[in-house]
Amino acid sequence: MALGKDYATQECSIARALEIVGERWTLLVVRDALYGVRRYNDFLVHLGIPRAVLSARLRMLTEEGILEKCRYQQSPPRDEYVLTERGIALWPTLRALGLWAREHLTETRLRTFRHVDCGTELGPYGECPACGAAVPVGDVVMHPGPGLDRDPADPVSRALLKPKRLLEPLEPMETASV
Repeated sequence: MALGKDYATQECSIARALEIVGERWTLLVVRDALYGVRRYNDFLVHLGIPRAVLSARLRMLTEEGILEKCRYQQSPPRDEYVLTERGIALWPTLRALGLWAREHLTETRLRTFRHVDCGTELGPYGECPACGAAVPVGDVVMHPGPGLDRDPADPVSRALLKPKRLLEPLEPMETASV
């Protein structure tokens, strides 16, 4: 029996969510957008994703209201992709998935996430153990961990070797077009 392409017979909110974010690459595109990647070429070089797949994922995420396509240059026309509130709301899911992988698949710490106000590493639910409050995504600073390649080939990975506040765009000078 062939595997279906959707979850139409499932009466489950997880199945409905997987209709949107369950395809290969989709959550990695959202992850990169949280990291500040906004431009097509930057997604392309950082993810190593086929162009047709990236175009399809960006289109779908835009249609679903997770990303918004914004013009940043008129001539020639150039757009970037910015997370909407709906997209930002995926942060706890991505954080939980990353923590699960670190606990069950590898103990290598590739990145840590800290509260910008006090520098404390976030707890498992995105809370600040020192302040006792939930930390909004915009108040999270991502730090490179000891498991990251210190000499990556692509410019986006190189730019992400420095501490960086989530959602802040990567500066165009930090990345290169392909």
